[in-house]
Amino acid sequence: MTDAQQTAAASPPSAAAQSPGPAPVPLLAPREPMPPVTADAAAFAGLTEAFAAGSGPVAVDAERASGYRYGQRAYLVQLRRKGAGTALVDPVGCPDLSALGEVLAGTEWVLHAATQDLPCLRDIGMVPTRLFDTELAARLAGFSRVGLGVMVETLLGYALEKGHSAVDWSTRPLPEPWLRYAALDVELLIDLRDALEDELTRQGKLDWARQEFAAIVAAPPPEPRKDPWRRTSGMHKVRRRRQIAAVRELWQARDEIARRRDLSPGKVLPDAAIVAAAQAMPADVRTLAGLPGFGHRMSRRQLMQWLSAVDRARRLPESELPQPGQNSSGPPPPRSWADKDPVAAARLAAARAAVTAHAERLNLPQENLLAPDTVRRLCWEPPGEPTEEAVTGALRRLGAREWQIEQTVPLLTQALAAA
Repeated sequence: MTDAQQTAAASPPSAAAQSPGPAPVPLLAPREPMPPVTADAAAFAGLTEAFAAGSGPVAVDAERASGYRYGQRAYLVQLRRKGAGTALVDPVGCPDLSALGEVLAGTEWVLHAATQDLPCLRDIGMVPTRLFDTELAARLAGFSRVGLGVMVETLLGYALEKGHSAVDWSTRPLPEPWLRYAALDVELLIDLRDALEDELTRQGKLDWARQEFAAIVAAPPPEPRKDPWRRTSGMHKVRRRRQIAAVRELWQARDEIARRRDLSPGKVLPDAAIVAAAQAMPADVRTLAGLPGFGHRMSRRQLMQWLSAVDRARRLPESELPQPGQNSSGPPPPRSWADKDPVAAARLAAARAAVTAHAERLNLPQENLLAPDTVRRLCWEPPGEPTEEAVTGALRRLGAREWQIEQTVPLLTQALAAA
């Protein structure tokens, strides 16, 4: 990195980019009539042809029904491309969008917070080979607030309509105000992409962003989480192994019901109710009904299914009870390092301080300069000899990008050697 690039990278976003000016910010209005929702094969075929004939990047967004439905499937997909305009696609009526994904395969896709939408897009056949993530670009450019509405207002001078982000997108038919809100999410996404590319170029960070985008595209689908029931909110309050087994049995029973009824698990039974039942280990329906979350509106049949889960945990032999801690292939929690390995704790403190200071110089978040888990793993199991070559190899094995390696290897090598 040249001195000029270093200076540009360390400088904050330009003053013009940081503020839209003192005038009131106008509310963004559609530049064209609201498109009809594409919900059948014939309309989808026409849409695919239109987007294949378009030019330039394609803006993509998806709406899910988080908090209402089971899983993270897409219930609306919004697209915009020069020459094709804006399109709204209903994945319920058109569950396979792979034909559209294929005609856009070589096109750059522009998404905001791409990792949130890519899993549900992948499920319906939409997989990019190139992308530009406007949220990640904003982080690398040093913006402190990176939500789509804030970025559109900050860089483009328009306010996005608010109020429908957390609605139940599985509702049919979708109300017209919701559709207008969804369409506006892609209205200026390509304009935002261009403004952020200019800002990243000014700061000397565009290549960094491109490496990050390529890593997102290349990343395989995440592995299923091991023991997902351990992420029950309030789990830390459950101490005894049999109570932990009750959490597991209740969580699994809830998950089966939620999947069958296509409901968000929290709507079937709140996490707080699972924890309360596991702590109390009720022996009868009356006791269970008196616990938080098992109120008077719950039928006796429903209460019996939850009581059966608690009873299954009660009957388990000791050898089958889950352990309090979750087995992990990674290092232990950093708070325990001082007791387990004081030298490793010193390495971590030095490495963290070095990465944090350099991230501040570069005006980007520490976690974007180098993932905290990468720093922890490097410090827990460092190379035998902390040379720059050895640290470079270790970071590559841990998945760091080349720009991250270039920026952090000298600092980490010095921190490991000093500790």
